[in-house]
Amino acid sequence: MKQQTVIAGKGLLHNRPYLALMASQLISNLGDWLHLLALLTMIGLKWNATPWQITTSMLCMLVPMLLGGPIAGLLADRMERKKLMILSDLSRVVIVLGLVFVTELWHVYVLLIVKSIFDVLFSPAKNGKIKEVVPPEHLEKAVSYSAMIEQGSKIVGPALGGMLTVAFGISACFIIDAASFLVSAIILLGVPGKRAVSAEQAKAASGGEEAGFWGEMVAGVKVIAGIPMIAFGLLTLSMVLLVLQVADSQSVVLLREIPGTPEDLLGWCITLSGVGTLAAAGISQWLRGLSPLAKMGAGGALLGIVLAVAGIFALNGPFTGLGYSMLMAVFFLAGLGAGMTFIPFQVTLQQRTPESLTGRVFGTVTSITSAAAVIGPLVGGFLVTVFGPAPAFILSGGLVALIGLLVLLFKPLILKRDHASSQQTQASGETLGTTVT
Repeated sequence: MKQQTVIAGKGLLHNRPYLALMASQLISNLGDWLHLLALLTMIGLKWNATPWQITTSMLCMLVPMLLGGPIAGLLADRMERKKLMILSDLSRVVIVLGLVFVTELWHVYVLLIVKSIFDVLFSPAKNGKIKEVVPPEHLEKAVSYSAMIEQGSKIVGPALGGMLTVAFGISACFIIDAASFLVSAIILLGVPGKRAVSAEQAKAASGGEEAGFWGEMVAGVKVIAGIPMIAFGLLTLSMVLLVLQVADSQSVVLLREIPGTPEDLLGWCITLSGVGTLAAAGISQWLRGLSPLAKMGAGGALLGIVLAVAGIFALNGPFTGLGYSMLMAVFFLAGLGAGMTFIPFQVTLQQRTPESLTGRVFGTVTSITSAAAVIGPLVGGFLVTVFGPAPAFILSGGLVALIGLLVLLFKPLILKRDHASSQQTQASGETLGTTVT
């Protein structure tokens, strides 16, 4: 019998385990981003690192997520998730404090790789824990709040890190960052524990068959492939994320092409993009009657269209104040489109994934999306080099808009296949239950 620590009959904001989990996530996510500007200041300005050395630093944070997702997911399904999150936070306390004492760039690379390993351990454990402590009727809202925290921290964290670096210095920023992970670990003590998944539960989740190490590793892939809505949603999400990384990495080059661009325009555009992603969480709740694929298709189409519009804008500068305001609004809409893609997918993933496989499914998704995050800047650099920044935005934006429209066009067919797959899975489960009984 599945054990789930939930609070039935009460609103989500009365669910103390969930509130503790979100408080921990808020502080932990802020910690993930808090040190970023201090790190870039240290290696970029203080140590005069080359562009390739800075890129290597970013890759040290991304590659463990790309390669370690399935392993982290397996651990999240086999170990007590609360303990795994606390271990991750306490380890990051020590690792971030290590940045205070580094003297060579390779020291930074090693610490960033190790920290990223514990970052990727935290994420699938957190996602699995949400399903443990939240009843099904509150799951969509719970995931939306979690996504708002994750996106909001990306806006607040670097800005707060910048202020702390200016006010107290680089070392103090790393110390405060380490303290944030310690506070997160202490808060997690208020989240109830849960017995790790037993061998019997794992066997039942895999269809009643024994699975070896590699069988368990690919279990997340099998779940994703067996649910058409998730499979096509992940494809859409990956393409949207890839194009979003193209835009993020090349936005400064695009804006630089506009004569007379204000120095603070890039900062405003990035901030409004994040605000748009936050707004998507509320809009997704408002559009609850629409299928996740409809939201994702519309979000992808919106993102693609506004990125193409941003490229067209760049070809027609310079602007007055109104023109720059319209350009900032374009970035807000891009963030809105991205959020309309990410959040419905995350909700669907939580709702459709068996609890005993949640970690592996989210770990697999982390690896695939991390691959898009790594490839995106490379594609962006290639497109800008070959075609120029404005055509690169128009081309990549047009491609993701086309993908979004194709998802909307083929949505009925995908939903039909998804319904058939769901019925088949349910029938198999009933047969297995009868056999076990």
